[in-house]
Amino acid sequence: MVTSIEEFDAKYWVKVRSSLDAKPTFITWSGSIYSFMPDEPKKRLFKIVGMSVSRCIANEDNSWDFTSRELTYYLDPITGEILHKWENPWTGEILPVVHVANNPVQGRFQGTVPAKREGEITTFSFDLFSSYPNPLAEDERFIEYSPNPTYQAAELFKLTVPTQDLLDPEQTSISEMILSWDRIGPWVPWMKMGNKAGQLIYSTSGLKVNSFNDLPELLQEEINNYVPLYKDAPKSQLDQENMTSWKYFKQHFAAYQAGYQFPLPVAEE
Repeated sequence: MVTSIEEFDAKYWVKVRSSLDAKPTFITWSGSIYSFMPDEPKKRLFKIVGMSVSRCIANEDNSWDFTSRELTYYLDPITGEILHKWENPWTGEILPVVHVANNPVQGRFQGTVPAKREGEITTFSFDLFSSYPNPLAEDERFIEYSPNPTYQAAELFKLTVPTQDLLDPEQTSISEMILSWDRIGPWVPWMKMGNKAGQLIYSTSGLKVNSFNDLPELLQEEINNYVPLYKDAPKSQLDQENMTSWKYFKQHFAAYQAGYQFPLPVAEE
């Protein structure tokens, strides 16, 4: 089998991640989150399940505007049930669980994108290393939650598709896409770990599904009952910054302190 690294026009990447026809597409993932701490054995803290609904809009300069919304739920590591309260195993404190509800997550695709072509499959790999000022660091309210001045994380993505589908000019979206997502990052703020040494390790896999009705039942129920906004991607890019778990926690800190259930309800557009 011949293996080669090739440069693909951004439209091929759009077919993998979303769709060329500006229709919404759904990706879902599941896996586990582990603690990784000095001189301690790993703990599987959570199972997780998540989804993204995205849309790509073509521009006249051959670039593509990407816009999406994404959810990830923290689940009991044994039963797989949604956690709304969590007992911190290091402090014994019972804390509200703030599930991931990022609206929007946006970007622009343009130029060419490298991928590894291995016969019948082609894999797009992205190793992203983020480092920027922590939006919670200079606020005394968050000293116990996320005091470090810099947010740093690594996210490792691999998206694999059939080469034949990738090159087929008739296909606007590749339905058979397999996702691998691993992440190394800091304690999320709601865990109230302060400056305790250690990190979270995320290990997940997923796939693209044909419609909302093909998402895991847990996600369908949550979206239908509490956050129906996540049934669809924005119709065009929103004029606002990307949402992150840190910004969301800051925005809804009062609700967290009051013990509200997350994600907070949000209606359809």
